[in-house]
Amino acid sequence: MDRLDKKILRLLQADSTLAVADVAKRVGLSTTPCWRRIQKLEEEGVIQRRVAILDPEKLNTRVTVFVSIRTNSHSTEWLRRFSEVISTFPEVIEFYRMSGDVDYLLRVVVPDISAYDAFYKRLIEKIEIRDVSSAFAMERIKSTTELPLDYMIFDKETREV
Repeated sequence: MDRLDKKILRLLQADSTLAVADVAKRVGLSTTPCWRRIQKLEEEGVIQRRVAILDPEKLNTRVTVFVSIRTNSHSTEWLRRFSEVISTFPEVIEFYRMSGDVDYLLRVVVPDISAYDAFYKRLIEKIEIRDVSSAFAMERIKSTTELPLDYMIFDKETREV
């Protein structure tokens, strides 16, 4: 990867609907080489997929809940089963295995507290958990899907830094 790839990624992170010709023009390439670079970034898994960012307010998922989970079981079998259970809940939009006091952290979106309560009851019905703690977001101050690109490691062949 080089500086042109970085420019392409910056543009596509901001708006994945840009036509290749527009991306090419903005980064100073012709369309075909730009398209090849985008294809290579997709093949290498740098670009995993292109999605639409939806407005949670307009979809009635206004409430964001950060759910901290502690468990007594730390086996790979329990984690596999827990992962399968979590994957059945569309309300869970992020799921992390953590270090420290919390074993797992979920980001859950629901319309209201009663919908979260229903989610919670379905969750504890499906798998044994030692402790569940929920924190409700009061206000979304920053939310982005754009990763910082300043940490990219460029190809040595291009001598770009």
